[in-house]
Amino acid sequence: MGDNRGSRPLKYLASNWYGKLAFLFSAVLLWQWFDSLENYWWPQTFAIVHGLLIAGVAIEWLVPGPRWIRLALHGLATLAITIRQSGFVWVDTPDKLRPLQPWGDWFAALVSPLDPYIWISFPVLLLYLFAGYFCRTRYQVIFLAGASVFSLSILDSFTEIYFWDEVAWSVFVALAWLAAEHFHRFQQKHPETWSHMLQYPISFAFPVVLVLAVVMASGLFVPNIQPILKDPYTIWMESRGQSVPSFVGDKLESASAGQPARDSRSGYSRDDGQLGGGFQFDYSEVMTVSTNRRSYWRGETKSVYTGTGWDESAAERREQAISGIAPEMALPSVLDDIDVETEEVRQTFTMIRKDPYPVLFGAATIRSVTAIGAAEADNGSSVPPSLAWLQESGELRWPRSGRTPYPEVYSVVSEVPVLDEAKLRQSKPVTDEALLAAYTQLPDSVTPRVRELAKKLTSGQTTEYDKVKAIETYLQQNFPYTNTPDLSKKKSVDFVDSFLFEIKEGYCDYYSTAMAVLTRASGIPTRWVKGFAPGILPLDTFNGGGMPQGAVDPKGGGTYTVRNADAHSWVEVYFDGYGWMPFEPTAGFSYPYSAPEEAPAAVPEQAPEAAEPAPAAAEKDVFSIPLGWSIGTLVALLAIAAYFTRNAAAGIWHKLRFGTLSGNQLIVLETEKLIRYCRKRGLERFEHETLRESVHRWADVRRSLREDFIQVLNVFERAKYSSAQASPDEAERLADKIKTIRERL
Repeated sequence: MGDNRGSRPLKYLASNWYGKLAFLFSAVLLWQWFDSLENYWWPQTFAIVHGLLIAGVAIEWLVPGPRWIRLALHGLATLAITIRQSGFVWVDTPDKLRPLQPWGDWFAALVSPLDPYIWISFPVLLLYLFAGYFCRTRYQVIFLAGASVFSLSILDSFTEIYFWDEVAWSVFVALAWLAAEHFHRFQQKHPETWSHMLQYPISFAFPVVLVLAVVMASGLFVPNIQPILKDPYTIWMESRGQSVPSFVGDKLESASAGQPARDSRSGYSRDDGQLGGGFQFDYSEVMTVSTNRRSYWRGETKSVYTGTGWDESAAERREQAISGIAPEMALPSVLDDIDVETEEVRQTFTMIRKDPYPVLFGAATIRSVTAIGAAEADNGSSVPPSLAWLQESGELRWPRSGRTPYPEVYSVVSEVPVLDEAKLRQSKPVTDEALLAAYTQLPDSVTPRVRELAKKLTSGQTTEYDKVKAIETYLQQNFPYTNTPDLSKKKSVDFVDSFLFEIKEGYCDYYSTAMAVLTRASGIPTRWVKGFAPGILPLDTFNGGGMPQGAVDPKGGGTYTVRNADAHSWVEVYFDGYGWMPFEPTAGFSYPYSAPEEAPAAVPEQAPEAAEPAPAAAEKDVFSIPLGWSIGTLVALLAIAAYFTRNAAAGIWHKLRFGTLSGNQLIVLETEKLIRYCRKRGLERFEHETLRESVHRWADVRRSLREDFIQVLNVFERAKYSSAQASPDEAERLADKIKTIRERL
């Protein structure tokens, strides 16, 4: 008897071939559909979903035996992939069995990294198993594939994301699945004919593969065309100067220009381990903040630089948390043991987006929680007992379990250190070894030229504060801000090295990480911070198109609208005797420091005013008429001469005034002229605003000019903060753009 063991794997794969293909087709359909959530899911979530779909196909194809064995393997594989991708870390168990409270805290800390990934991975697994086990007939396949294609078509039509590839793949899979279902029914009805057909597999399979390949190619490579007719809603929106994300338009233009159709959008990052790349500004609103002082809204800190991004240290993960926080309870802080002048900042956050965040945001160091929820309804009594305060990190951690939804409204009180440069310059170098080890850590990927640059920038500076300011100033003035850095220049494996010496442009993550590394290379403790920039005052606080109602608060108090585009990162540097102090290295941004109040100047006593002498009798008739006619005639003659010589005079004046200016200087000058003109048209710029904040607020008022405003802002920031010199032609093009804006204003 011959040995048939070699053919057993093939026989197993051939057995129930349609069932195995059903799982493969289900995985491909779900893969394509979940990829449409690219701008809404975290990278870890995509890795988990892709991993469980691949593992699911492998289990169904390769594992024989009863179904319950495969179901158990599906569950174990999903749990293992979720643990692997969620950053799960084992936490040491409590020393004693009783009391039970430490064990509850231990279990919560153990499973907290799995949230919210576990609530996504297992529903996806159930959906995959349902599609693979129960979608077998022709109508079930049509329903599943049709639902996928229909939903992707809707998303493609009414979002700015490009889903044509996903739709084409879904149609291809649906056709292949229907072809397999047809042959499966043929096998059941005509088993003898089926066996005969299998003797000629090439002639049998080739026509099917050819037809499917032609259909797939026609779907993917058909040329894009603009529609002949537009729907009424699009016509109405375009008549108001607003664009409509639709099936055509910008997506077609960007695709034809060779630009990537899938760019990530700005927002609060969930994954800081892989920084870099580009993004599109997302101006959707996140929250409003009512505050008595303009501030950065601080979120989380990270202390471990990995060479590609930031991660928490083991000490940060094990940091002792304070729970059971009551309303108005004073939270301990590193400021308790330091004699530093502070200012109280009260804030009320009202969330617009329903996304959960890992922390409650606040200005600088949060000192108390006033209320969670509507204070007038429950007097803040809804503060969850599992809300945790991490004193060393300065983070107010929100419970990660899905049982406690993120609050729609909450109020906190912060203490903001006053910027006292004289006292900061008196600060001595830090000698605490634990602090230095935690916050001067650098990986081996940091190159010698980065360390040499840090040494060069700080040489000649006698104080720690001046060294930090030298690094901050260097980054602000030598690297242009852009949300789409040219990554083709990247050669170094280290993120900071590639930014400083190769890419030489970027956004906040590039600047803040570079400053943290350069400062640490100088032996100064620094940590990376992320949160939100202040935002802008909402439009309902303005009259007519930009003029504020009443006097502007010199401290910037008011109700700010914070958007995804305001997500930001910066650094905090530790000074002995002063604590953590924020620094802003990003070009075009300015940290709203709390300055010491100046003592009011003494008002000198004034002598009683003498009575004004009675005016002498006016001699109205002397010279009045001849002088008036003379002045009028002279003005008229000058006006006529100026009219006929206006072109020549303008050319001479322009040459005298601007002939010696560089391209960058011309760009800055033209932008300043635009700012003055915008002020005349009701678009005010306030003293406490950066130009970036003003331009974004103007863009909300004049939405039809949003792209033009943003383009002018990018050119201005490149000319203002970059060492690269713009050509006169570039300055001329900007002048033409500004002229167009003025005409449309």
